[in-house]
Amino acid sequence: MTSQIGKTRVKVEDLRKLFPISKGLFRKSTDFVYAVDGVSFEIRAGESLGLVGESGCGKTTTGRILVKLEEASGGEVLIRDRGTDEMTHVEDVKDRKEFRRNVQMIFQDPYESMNPRRTVFDIVAEPLFVQGMGTTGEREQRVVDLLRLVGLTPPEPFLFRYPHELSGGQRQRVAIARALVMEPSFVVADEPTSMLDVSIRISIMRLMLELAEKLGVTYLYITHDLAVARYMCDRIAVMYLGKIVEMGPTEEVLGSPMHPYTRALLSAVPVPDPSYHRPKVEIEGGVSRAINPAAECRFLARCPFAVDKCRTDPHPDLYDRGTDHLVACHLVAVDGSWTGRERAVLELRA
Repeated sequence: MTSQIGKTRVKVEDLRKLFPISKGLFRKSTDFVYAVDGVSFEIRAGESLGLVGESGCGKTTTGRILVKLEEASGGEVLIRDRGTDEMTHVEDVKDRKEFRRNVQMIFQDPYESMNPRRTVFDIVAEPLFVQGMGTTGEREQRVVDLLRLVGLTPPEPFLFRYPHELSGGQRQRVAIARALVMEPSFVVADEPTSMLDVSIRISIMRLMLELAEKLGVTYLYITHDLAVARYMCDRIAVMYLGKIVEMGPTEEVLGSPMHPYTRALLSAVPVPDPSYHRPKVEIEGGVSRAINPAAECRFLARCPFAVDKCRTDPHPDLYDRGTDHLVACHLVAVDGSWTGRERAVLELRA
């Protein structure tokens, strides 16, 4: 695993997912929800990329495509197998069992993602049974080791409990153990702490970071909470209506946000200092419709800086503004500074 650190683990190019809106039994749909539209990014081995944005922006759909729970409408996803230099096209995967050894998902809701009629042992050991790995005794030992690793100690009393006998934090630890029992190299974590009490969120996040270091796991971490993304992720990608509008190193994006949507998200984060007054970013209206969106910038209807260029040109591509900080905005200056951006706004409006 050490030899793969720094190599690209996941590569997503121009990913698209359109959901048709039914018009009737015998009529072909002409309207589509553009859940994911032209998304591209890479995640290096051992790295954690945070996918952040409002509900409905396409984060979960992107994650489900990467683990082959949804089929993409276009684009491609490549994932490097552990211990090899080969990258596999997800859409070409024929051996689902082999794919599941390498790629797993931690779901958002620990209450709904488990079969209430199965014990903790059955839930965590199921991938081992499906893959035909080990004897019964070896599987039990593997489950015991995983439960201990995720902090359910002593593990033996938990083996034959049912999900309803566990707390929310314990269930999510079981979900993490289930995802890691096959030692995957890539895990999609879909808001794994959003359903948990604030008091235990930090312990689950710390656990996931420790396991990533011990087991060499690469994460796509989906969340709407920028504070969680800052704690968990090496880089952040901000999504809005199916498109990535800003992406870069976590501290760079949060410390020097360039896109007005990113600034608006940051302005909504509470600051535990009553004397601090963060300047507000006024964005207009509500979230636009994702049904057959127009070609121009997706954020146009809400952007307080929009000018004629934004209304006439197609949605901007992601451009590197330096230090691997990418932004999709017509008005961001090449140097990436807000002074330069405001100057560009004034020049275009003149």
